[in-house]
Amino acid sequence: MKQPHGNRTIKWTGGIIAGISAGHLAVGLSLSSGYFGDWLSLRLWNHWWEDTVPAMSFWANPGGFGLPLALIGVLVVWMNRNNIVPPAFLAWTVLIWSLAIAFMAEPTPAPVVVVAAAVLLRSIRSATKAVEPQQMQPAGSVASQ
Repeated sequence: MKQPHGNRTIKWTGGIIAGISAGHLAVGLSLSSGYFGDWLSLRLWNHWWEDTVPAMSFWANPGGFGLPLALIGVLVVWMNRNNIVPPAFLAWTVLIWSLAIAFMAEPTPAPVVVVAAAVLLRSIRSATKAVEPQQMQPAGSVASQ
């Protein structure tokens, strides 16, 4: 659904989510750079479930939460820039995902993502209410003139 102007809060929360995940990836990859050889030589094949340091560092970094979360954050910023209110399910997904991670694993930046996702959800709801009813058409329908 279109909104009259981009929403600052939506833009900032999308940027925070993308920034946190990019930072997570950058720090995680720099700390696990000694295992790149194991990853690239396919040593994790048939051993990905084992509790080894190369496998754990792989699943905590490129195989983990950071990259999809960065894509969601960038998507939210892009949608806002194009005057599209992001769907609430994006915020709910990030909120539930980050809550689970915040309770299961520490230290992690997940509590910051929890706050950002909650603010994003509230902003999406406010922006959706601000859109006039005649602008909100079901997908595939043609607006009557």
